[in-house]
Amino acid sequence: MLVTRFNPYKELKELESRLFNYYPAESDESGISAFKPTVSTREGEFAYHVEVDLPGVKKEDISIDVKDNQIVISGERSFKEERQEKDYYKVESSYGKFQRSFALPENVDVENIEASSENGVLEVVLPKLKIEKAEVKKIAVK
Repeated sequence: MLVTRFNPYKELKELESRLFNYYPAESDESGISAFKPTVSTREGEFAYHVEVDLPGVKKEDISIDVKDNQIVISGERSFKEERQEKDYYKVESSYGKFQRSFALPENVDVENIEASSENGVLEVVLPKLKIEKAEVKKIAVK
């Protein structure tokens, strides 16, 4: 049986984040803030594409590693919003480390993987190896 910690405020926090357009405040079982970026993958004719939504993450804070036939995308996000009016001052911060890993198909050209980040979206292009179809060679029997 799986034991989980009951958090009576979890639904209230989720509702608050939807109503006021805050960054989602997800947390793991220990209550520590966690950031889990969404990922879209697609396969093209010549490459696989991985798009990761990373709002508020700078290029310098992103790390992409290839190890043991896996690609690992990791980094850290820190977000701070300050609002100062005549009668109030509000500061909100959102931060967290993230890591996503994916198994690489056998036909990926690991030496030519490219990545670019624009407008909070990281795109990783995994080019496919050109596998030449072997011609059938007929062997004469002597």
